Amino acid sequence: MLTVWGRANSINVQKVLWTLAELDLNYERIDAGMAFGGLDTDAYQARNPNRLIPTIDDNGFVLWESNVIVRYLSATYGAGTLCPTDAHARFHAESWMDWQATSIYPDLAPVFLGLIRNVAEFAAPETIAASVAKCERWLGILDAHLADRPFVNGDNFTMADIPVGATANRWYRLPVDREPHAHVEAWLNRLRERPAFAAHLDMPLS
Repeated sequence: MLTVWGRANSINVQKVLWTLAELDLNYERIDAGMAFGGLDTDAYQARNPNRLIPTIDDNGFVLWESNVIVRYLSATYGAGTLCPTDAHARFHAESWMDWQATSIYPDLAPVFLGLIRNVAEFAAPETIAASVAKCERWLGILDAHLADRPFVNGDNFTMADIPVGATANRWYRLPVDREPHAHVEAWLNRLRERPAFAAHLDMPLS
């Protein structure tokens, strides 16, 4: 049995749950993190030394870091579909997954923390405005990339769409004024039509 630790409203857990649903894999999810706690136990630290979510245990193979989990699940159970088998296509997908983690999301997180979580460190209007401006630059890059393709990796939905799509979904749920990005918005609407997206990402921010 595959087990996932993490609360369902965590963006990082949502990436994993979305992937599992696309692959039609059976799993057990254990609530953990924030109000659910459970991260400060010795047993959890033995699985994930960072004491963060998500963590998975796939029949004895333990793994953490959300984008790595998405890669692992896609390569193990979705080779040729979620995970391209052609090396060029695969690593093109992986470059956008890393872009999500290292470029757009670090600038989106302060907006989320300031406006949704009301974390004082990020709540100042000038802090939020600066992060929004940075996000708009990243959205412009993604918009240009999607101008001539329906999905991040080309004609087909792949693992690349999952972390980038989860981040775009969060961005478009934030209460901020946004610039239009027609190609991103059309792509996000395509993702919203997928049952796995609706099952795990169509929920209020919290």
